[in-house]
Amino acid sequence: MTRLIVGPFNRVEGDLEVQLDVADGRVASARVNAPMYRGFEAMLTGRDPMDALVIVPRICGICSVSQSVAAARALADLAGVEPAPNGRLATELMLACENLADHLTHFYLFFMPDFARPGYADRPWHAEALRRYAAAGVGERSRRATAARQRWLTLMGTLGGKWPHTLSVQPGGSTRAIEPAERLRLLAQLRECRAFLEDALFAAPLEAVGNAVGLWADEAALRAAADVPPAELAALGDLQLFVHIAADLGLDALGHGPQLYLSHGGQLDAQGVARLPRGVWDGQALRPFDATQVSEDLTHAWLGDPAVQVEGAAAPRHPAQGVTEPQADKPGAYTWNKAPRLGGQVLQTGALARQLVAGQPLLRAATTQASVSGAAGGSVYTRVLGRLIEIARLLPWMEANLAALRDGEPWCLNAPLPREGRGVGLVEAARGALGHWIELHNGRIANYQIVAPTSWNFSPRDAQGQPGALEAALVGAPVRPGETSPLAVQHIVRSFDPCMVCTVH
Repeated sequence: MTRLIVGPFNRVEGDLEVQLDVADGRVASARVNAPMYRGFEAMLTGRDPMDALVIVPRICGICSVSQSVAAARALADLAGVEPAPNGRLATELMLACENLADHLTHFYLFFMPDFARPGYADRPWHAEALRRYAAAGVGERSRRATAARQRWLTLMGTLGGKWPHTLSVQPGGSTRAIEPAERLRLLAQLRECRAFLEDALFAAPLEAVGNAVGLWADEAALRAAADVPPAELAALGDLQLFVHIAADLGLDALGHGPQLYLSHGGQLDAQGVARLPRGVWDGQALRPFDATQVSEDLTHAWLGDPAVQVEGAAAPRHPAQGVTEPQADKPGAYTWNKAPRLGGQVLQTGALARQLVAGQPLLRAATTQASVSGAAGGSVYTRVLGRLIEIARLLPWMEANLAALRDGEPWCLNAPLPREGRGVGLVEAARGALGHWIELHNGRIANYQIVAPTSWNFSPRDAQGQPGALEAALVGAPVRPGETSPLAVQHIVRSFDPCMVCTVH
């Protein structure tokens, strides 16, 4: 048994370190360390509740809208109000823009450049991967994707008045009214984004991909369409090239984590009806999500709990009663991340989870069937595929709902807050389930707790010794002789798309 420390990781938001125990050329166990403390939860205590709308977006620049929406929903829950239909829809469109920009960034700038590395120079697809995805904006598709991403950011800026850290998202809706002429320009920009996606990413109409038509309804047919000789690789769309590479490297057998998937639901229309349902997929059936069953275990976190100790360890708390007290010298701790659990169980969250809960047929089939390794479930392959299919499903929804904004109707309603009370705001960020819990005493914030997607996916072990989702997914990953930063480990980590600055909020 040898020990390997991998980190810091490049192309990752924030600091991340992974400790691996390696035996017989494979990872035997892993511990994931988030080594930076930021303390946003602590700095919110004692403030005016509306300050949260200014502070929490600063947790992260790339998912600031998601943080804003979660905070606004928690405050709306406190106030007992529903946002104005126009404002609700404008907020959902901003959230969709952010998620799409994030998916595009992840695929083209974070994930695919790993296949252009010299370690894959012997693979028949390497030259094509190098041409398309060479890092630092050298790859042809990476450059095009960067330009497309800029359009998404422009869309967000128009919808929210500015980007990042818009203040238009409020408990009662959005303070940024979108004029008819602006809506026409936004629609034109969406059509430009559609052209890039249909030409470069999918090489197919978005509706065929998103609605699971033809080969997009059959994962085996998709693989067969991507199984072409090296001379024909240049004709493949980027998704199909990814499928080709994944089949060659066995990415469907790599990075199997817990087979429990959480989605808070989303894509609300003006009336508040969700296109994506809230729930938990267990690989066979859909379960309801009970938010009262969420807890955070501090056993291996550098965080203390002043509560009564149970058998030498603090009992897990629900986020509504959570505490954030640094304890940097705590014995047995190895990360600043808490360990969220649902009914004591480990789960994973993200685009794959959203689409499985929503019943997307290709992804359900891909996660149900056994891979060549004999394992089924979420993997590097299906986590990335889930994000790409979500892009195809989300943009047409945006086009349709941009037209649903109504002139002459309010955009933001008054939402007076009580002096005492609790609220919760649940949202789906690009990386998965995000929750904000707030408690007020005498009109000030008495407690503010956040459970971010990477808190779920990159959690440490709990009191029962259960590893977090990434820790479990890394077990069995191959380590080549002489590798100090194993390629397989890089793929698994990036398939979850970590945002460590959100994790250590």
